[in-house]
Amino acid sequence: MYERVHGSLAPAGALDGDTPNELCLGDNLEYMKRLMERGYEGEFRLIYIDPPFFTRSSFNASVSVRDASGSSHKVHHLAYDDKFDRSLEYYIENMTVRLLMMKDLLAEDGLMWIHLDWHSSHYIKLVLDEIMGEKNFVNEIIWQYKSGGSGKKHFARKHDTILVYSKSGRYYIDVPKEKSYNRDRKPYRFRGVAEYKDEGGWYTLVNMKDVWNIDMVGRTSAERTGYATQKPLELLRRIVEASTEEGDLCGDFFCGSGSLPAAAQMLGR
Repeated sequence: MYERVHGSLAPAGALDGDTPNELCLGDNLEYMKRLMERGYEGEFRLIYIDPPFFTRSSFNASVSVRDASGSSHKVHHLAYDDKFDRSLEYYIENMTVRLLMMKDLLAEDGLMWIHLDWHSSHYIKLVLDEIMGEKNFVNEIIWQYKSGGSGKKHFARKHDTILVYSKSGRYYIDVPKEKSYNRDRKPYRFRGVAEYKDEGGWYTLVNMKDVWNIDMVGRTSAERTGYATQKPLELLRRIVEASTEEGDLCGDFFCGSGSLPAAAQMLGR
């Protein structure tokens, strides 16, 4: 059941006791104002956003529908417009006002993850240093992938940048471990250092590094929704698990294909 809230659609009673989840259609700025009015200032342990990157392009989504005869057809529609009248100033202003509101919604021990790419990450980094405080910059995560195009006049662009900021110095984070293979894949036999072996050779476990190699959602993947800029569930699960505990409140105020809310629900957030 849905109710219209400040021009938005939201499940009736959501976040107020009847259900732990809410999906809203509308202007995210108006919706965040509504959340503030409902008492959610400082309540979100995790805020992740995958906003427009200032690519000066439009992006589509596609869905499969069946006609009266039972035949299936692909229907394409506009997912979002990233043109911003081709004005960088307007883009930065649009992002700044929303980031200010997100800071108010973020918990004192929470983390904000801002997913961008080469088009705008350097501009938004300066905005975030001002809003969140330079000292509260936690990480720059490089998400590396194989998919995407290449050009003859530049090196192939195969990564996105995720900027991570805290609201205070006492943020919650649980950094996962990853394999670090020994040189020549042979055992070191250092005293007090646990070593393991798999088909790739000998390795130790170390805190995960800030470059993440995760495949994009393939065109034939069962995970694929038809949303042009869909992010993989594995990426969002890693973010949710690293920065929240069960029962914590997570927010994605751009939402896109819904990978963050899907990961949060799967993990009991």
